[in-house]
Amino acid sequence: MQALWMVLASFWFALMAVGIKYASNSFGTFELVFYRGLVSIVFMGIVVRASGSSLRTPVPLMHVWRSTIGVVSLGSWFYAIAHLPLATAMTLNYMSGVWVAAFVVGGALLYGKEQPQGALLGTVLMGFVGVVMTLRPTIDQNQLFAGLIGLLSGLGAALAYMQVTALGKIGEPEERTVFYFSVGSAVVGAVGIAFTGFTPWSEVDWRDAVWVIPIGVLASLGQWCMTRAYRKGATLVVASMQYSGIVFGVIFSLVLFGDQIPTLGWIGIAVIVTSGVLATVLRTRLLPHTPAEEH
Repeated sequence: MQALWMVLASFWFALMAVGIKYASNSFGTFELVFYRGLVSIVFMGIVVRASGSSLRTPVPLMHVWRSTIGVVSLGSWFYAIAHLPLATAMTLNYMSGVWVAAFVVGGALLYGKEQPQGALLGTVLMGFVGVVMTLRPTIDQNQLFAGLIGLLSGLGAALAYMQVTALGKIGEPEERTVFYFSVGSAVVGAVGIAFTGFTPWSEVDWRDAVWVIPIGVLASLGQWCMTRAYRKGATLVVASMQYSGIVFGVIFSLVLFGDQIPTLGWIGIAVIVTSGVLATVLRTRLLPHTPAEEH
């Protein structure tokens, strides 16, 4: 049952990505990051108040670092969604699981641990082969830069993932972490708007504008469902089910946007999903307490 919460979370995140795809027709990346953060602040503020939690934290600098990494990942993902087929952008962001496996291998080598890392390293290499296959069809469409930015979003998500682990180990409530991440998104988005400019609402297509509030709400709903899944479900099963988000992304990409992805691209997506699931299986043996990732 708890795995179904992860499927639902993946659905909300994929639907949020649809909103970003539409809204990006009228708004810039920093504007979307700002609005996503602003709406989530209100939403999570209500959640924190209803749960009786406090926003006071003994580790403000850890939240600053986590928010910084997370916002870089979020902004990169939003940019990739705007400039790539939705299925491709979703897949590159979900490379975060493979990146974490790469960090585990690197850490083991750095500290001279003797656990066998060959299988985990194999999943990392498989993931990058999938990336090459996925991005190769887009090179001729001048989308390589957006693809690299999408890859950066997955790397940032992996770093944020590890920071969330550290916050969880010292007892920080999930809703507090999500709240401060929302604050960081709004602040960075506002600073970015100061440099890139603000789109007057009089020039915005209403069909794009209607997604501004749902984007923040959907992101928060995804966080809530994901947190519930990880708190009560089997880590391995729940973590593997997160890749259902790519399936939803593929469906939305085809049905709503009519995206055309060559056969090699689809094979690459399948390879990335497979490597991510295998990496999750192997990683869980080394890191049994796996927290929720954030979007």
